[in-house]
Amino acid sequence: MSAHCQLTGAVPRFGNTISHSHRRTSRRFNPNIQKRTYWVPSLRRKVTLRLSARAIKTIDAIGIESAISRIQARGERI
Repeated sequence: MSAHCQLTGAVPRFGNTISHSHRRTSRRFNPNIQKRTYWVPSLRRKVTLRLSARAIKTIDAIGIESAISRIQARGERI
């Protein structure tokens, strides 16, 4: 699953594109996934995470240590 955030669990959503004539066709709304590398002092190594833009802001607010604990609580591997 490529468009998947490790912290928030954001996955693609599905909906419709509605044209001017109101014809509906299926489309996919992907989360804004970025790769970020963080130094984790407790693990004494760098960790590369696939995160959504919202998750990057969350890590800036709560810190990488608590973010890693949340990821591990969800059952994700690091």
